[in-house]
Amino acid sequence: MKSVERRKGIVNLLLSEKKPISGNELSDRYGVSRQIIVRDISILKEQGNDIFSTNSGYIIRSSPFKERVFKVFHTTDQTEDELQTIVDLGGIVADVYVWHKAYGKMEAKLNISSRMQIIQFIESVRTGKSVELMHITGGYHYHTVRAESEEILEQIGEALNAKGYIAPGN
Repeated sequence: MKSVERRKGIVNLLLSEKKPISGNELSDRYGVSRQIIVRDISILKEQGNDIFSTNSGYIIRSSPFKERVFKVFHTTDQTEDELQTIVDLGGIVADVYVWHKAYGKMEAKLNISSRMQIIQFIESVRTGKSVELMHITGGYHYHTVRAESEEILEQIGEALNAKGYIAPGN
């Protein structure tokens, strides 16, 4: 993973968590030394990210990203292509959720920002004993997508629509 992708992932992870994330946890997650994480945090702060350190770890106060929710529909075989479409255009797939009639909103954090993370996700689904949340609702689900600009989110929406992934009625 390139340093730019790692930093983007760090920001997204900090945005997704309600609690501080330690440097050691970030180091383990991204497979780099603690010193590299400290340097990444310093660079992210220089770039204007509102990150601060606590005795429990790092916290971000506000998002540098724009955000949009897409209601999508596709098959299991199309999941990888859907995620690649988003990531290749500069998006981060923050989460996936469905609305269940009895249970309400069921959500999972994904924080996918690279093709490597997509491969890891797809492999974990294929080798696990679980299925994707979309199967609960017949293929319909939502993704919160983050990007650096509204223009990128617009491009992502257009690309998903061109591939037939945007759910009917949106």
